[in-house]
Amino acid sequence: MKLCTQHSARLALVSVIALTAGMAASAQTDTVASDTADEVQDQRRFNTVTVTAQRREQSLVDVPLSVSAFDGELLADLGVADLTEIAKISPNVTLEVSRGTNTTLSAFIRGVGQQDPVAGFEAGVGIYVDDVYLNRPQGAVLDVYDVERVEVLRGPQGTLYGRNTIGGAIKYVTRGLSDEPTFEANVKVGSYSQLDGVLTTSLPVTDTFRVGAAVASFNRDGFGENRITGEENYNKELFGARVSAELDLADNFQLRAAADYSLDKSNARQGHRLIPDQFPPFTYPVLGDVFDTRAGLNAVDQRVEAYGGSLIAEWELNNNWTIKNILAYREDESTSPIDFDSLPEADVDVPAIYENDQFSEELQFLYSGDRLNGLIGVYYLDANASTVFDVLLATTGAVLNLPGLNAQTFGDVGTETWSIFGDFTYDLTDRWSLSLGGRYTEDTRTSLVQRRTYIGGFSEFFGGAGIPIATTSDFNGEATFDDFSPRVSLSYAVTPESNLYATYSQGFKGGSFDPRGQTTAAPDLNQDGTVSQDEIYTFMQFDPEEVDSYEFGYKASQLGGRINYSLAGFYSDYKDVQVPGSIGVDTDGDGVNDSFSGVTTNAGAATIWGVEFEGTATLAEDMARPGDLLNLGWSVGYLDAQYDEFIDAFGNDVSDQRVIQNTPDWTANGRISYDTPFAGGNLLLNTQLSYRGESSQFEVPNPFLDQDAFTLWDASIRWETEDGRWGFSLTGKNLTDEKYIVAGYNFVTVNPNGTFTPTLGLEGTLTAFYGDPRTVTAGIDYRF
Repeated sequence: MKLCTQHSARLALVSVIALTAGMAASAQTDTVASDTADEVQDQRRFNTVTVTAQRREQSLVDVPLSVSAFDGELLADLGVADLTEIAKISPNVTLEVSRGTNTTLSAFIRGVGQQDPVAGFEAGVGIYVDDVYLNRPQGAVLDVYDVERVEVLRGPQGTLYGRNTIGGAIKYVTRGLSDEPTFEANVKVGSYSQLDGVLTTSLPVTDTFRVGAAVASFNRDGFGENRITGEENYNKELFGARVSAELDLADNFQLRAAADYSLDKSNARQGHRLIPDQFPPFTYPVLGDVFDTRAGLNAVDQRVEAYGGSLIAEWELNNNWTIKNILAYREDESTSPIDFDSLPEADVDVPAIYENDQFSEELQFLYSGDRLNGLIGVYYLDANASTVFDVLLATTGAVLNLPGLNAQTFGDVGTETWSIFGDFTYDLTDRWSLSLGGRYTEDTRTSLVQRRTYIGGFSEFFGGAGIPIATTSDFNGEATFDDFSPRVSLSYAVTPESNLYATYSQGFKGGSFDPRGQTTAAPDLNQDGTVSQDEIYTFMQFDPEEVDSYEFGYKASQLGGRINYSLAGFYSDYKDVQVPGSIGVDTDGDGVNDSFSGVTTNAGAATIWGVEFEGTATLAEDMARPGDLLNLGWSVGYLDAQYDEFIDAFGNDVSDQRVIQNTPDWTANGRISYDTPFAGGNLLLNTQLSYRGESSQFEVPNPFLDQDAFTLWDASIRWETEDGRWGFSLTGKNLTDEKYIVAGYNFVTVNPNGTFTPTLGLEGTLTAFYGDPRTVTAGIDYRF
């Protein structure tokens, strides 16, 4: 019955979207005469957004790939608070806060991404802030403020964006500076003592020099409570700031400098146990509130600090050629107490430190002609990621009559990469266009992994007095990977406002070394009785992965821009899939796993295909009163993702027992807005439903962590004065208060009789992290 209900809900939502889209086309027949609507009304429609998906400004209709684009005004109207909420309105996209963190992003597009946020791993979805690539997922849960638009590029973007955009890319574009003085203040209060404030300003100092700044503070009590420490769980305490300056050195030469800073001092986000403790005397039953926890680790305080700067120079040489240079540096540091078992016992307690820094340089030569448009460029990145974490297993130590065992891991991964790329579109005729592109990349990875076993408590990194008693890893390795990723696309303009296209593209994500690996756990591959250095290297290293993607699509803007939509079908051949994981390790042969090792393998090959349909439409104008608008937005995505091969640790193909993680088969969104003059100003009503099908947190299905299909309902109301200076809003999210899992930890085996066998530690780790509950927020803003 439950499956039938979910299936019916999914079909109902998809049917409503399809029916309403059909109504949109029909309604336009009766409203063609309203093409004379004034400019104010045009700005209030969900019009086509200009995007830079191909590194030049284009209409969405002209881009021969799947792109969702949302301008800052629409994101504000929908109450989008951070980057994860973009997944609500984008088909086949999963964006979630990673387990045990507040600001680390887990991103999947069309079934391709990276689950494990450990430093040293590179995401399969590229995140870009003003064309600067964020090399690590730490600090990538970006709050949405002072934003011009967000673009979601689905499918491999290796030619134009390169760095690990094997699943796709997300572009976060901040607002440019104005030639007129501007100021905006926004204050929000809401559920769980929410208090947010954002101030932005732009000031022209001279005719050729402009400066701007944005300052934000986001604060909220927790959705739950830590029953052991008394702290709020899932609270928020974040400060962010951006400053920028633009200088016109000449009419054809502009410099833009920008810097940003963020500090997250929210409490550590701890998990909710899904099973009782598994070690006598069995004193901890499952808590009733999914946002509550019993995590007792308090060795360090949660803190995430990130900052960076960029300098962009653009020089228009002539009517055809422009040179653009993007120079950037970024750095972040995260400290977090991760209590895997979410219990006060010292069993799999992991205080962790992550440090990342990166320097990047990109030089582009852009050409724009009557029939030929495109660019060639070079890219360089020098990045470093290090992590330190201790795994305290004091409960295990007690069983062994020891004062507590602790496995400390220090991992350091360096990345130096360069690439040369080009991508051009040639208009063969007025209707036919051919795009050709390619990128050659060379990646060099260096890795240092040191693991030691301590007795008596945490290591010196976390203020402990543990004594080292064994070294289980002392690894230093280097590897170089190279790749050529091509793209070819053929498009046909059926009309000036519609485009039919076929695209082949390839994506590449470099290999590396597992920074959590334990060399003493390396197997004797040739069974000669000795584990050689070559066998250790093979155990620690994993190869690149690659995707070949084929896409066919149709895009159109019709009836004077009143209806815009795109339909795409795609097929992806996913090879050498990198599968990160963790295993318990018995270091002393006593039958108890007293440590763990990271194991990352190129275990899989998969086939992924699907369909996406999204669009916006103005359903009616002057419907109930002069000047009103009824607008619709929708997106529907379907994915069929299956492993064709998955080789386990014993060499067996278990592909029929594995699933593609974080990849629901159906995603859908339907949103309707009504915009009308009211009380001397303008009133805007929004409501939306976002549906996600069943999904699994890991490759191995788990009945406790796997999330059933669910639907989120959001709604908002906004009134602003006629001149747009004052605005008042009320936003409700997850109005039905759905409880849904977004991440989790699993270190138990679920036995056929319903019991559990811990695979690391003795209490058993099966914990979940949940999406936000129902919230209501009221806001007021002022601008001039």
